[in-house]
Amino acid sequence: MGVAQPRGGKVLVTGAGGFIGRAFCAHLAKAGAPHVAAVRALAPEDAKRPAYVALGDFAAVDWHEVLGGVEAVVHLAGRAHRIGPDADAPTPYVVANVHVTRRLADAAARAGVRRIVFASTVKVYGEASEPGRPFRAGDPSAPQDAYARSKAEAENVLREIAAARGIETVILRLPLTYGPGVKGNFVTLLASVAAKRRLPLAGIVNRRSLLYVGNAVTAIEAALKAPAPRGDALPIADAETISTPELVVKLARALSVEPRLFALPPSFLRGAATIIGRRGDAARLLDSLEVDALRFRGLTGWAPPFTLDQGLLATAAWWHKHVR
Repeated sequence: MGVAQPRGGKVLVTGAGGFIGRAFCAHLAKAGAPHVAAVRALAPEDAKRPAYVALGDFAAVDWHEVLGGVEAVVHLAGRAHRIGPDADAPTPYVVANVHVTRRLADAAARAGVRRIVFASTVKVYGEASEPGRPFRAGDPSAPQDAYARSKAEAENVLREIAAARGIETVILRLPLTYGPGVKGNFVTLLASVAAKRRLPLAGIVNRRSLLYVGNAVTAIEAALKAPAPRGDALPIADAETISTPELVVKLARALSVEPRLFALPPSFLRGAATIIGRRGDAARLLDSLEVDALRFRGLTGWAPPFTLDQGLLATAAWWHKHVR
């Protein structure tokens, strides 16, 4: 794909210091595309990058100050899923994911912005897909936790503003995204495989959709440039789905270590995780969460340029260089 830039105008990227935001802004910079990279506070490595702008608390930002000359917004900022005793407290998610989205979209509509691309989550569909039946565009929403409910509400806010104000919106529902710089559960699994720990995951039979950050960047680019899709939120993902034990084997191959898998009954693993308060983590290893990205691909012409193996190799190379 060419320059990720609609009709010559600037692109405002919120959450530019995050995992996907940083990769997307690097892509824009490399292409020479004018953009504003909005962050709450500047990281040391961003101080010399003129596109990066520190705005403070996004819930209190006057967005008009950064929307001059902006034709499209890529809204990646928000509160991600957390773990811990207050992980499902709704208020922080509503403020970060709903309130900020409403204020940004309203300001963008008043400023004449043509399009907003919004990063949502496949968790809006629910926590697990039925075997052999991936979630598709148009499937009903059934969010189960405060994070997913706030993303579903933010989607509705965007639809309402789009209908009332005429601004184009593209809602992308993302699965677990990985790549250099990944954090959270994926890096925990990566570290376990790299340390050659014995993992009781060999007996799991499931299907998971993943998204390599390089594929996420090109999907966002396609969402900026394609004719405005109408209708439902659109899931995106790598071309291949994978089971948890297959992922461990592929990670081990990428890391040049031997996988150390053995089998325990999934029911035992789920019960043990519940006892220690990690039921959600177990579900992400045991259950299926698969999406079908064909609708987005058909509407935009997008195809993931990186395979799963390529994405895992890049992630492993980053791990060896920067983490291990």
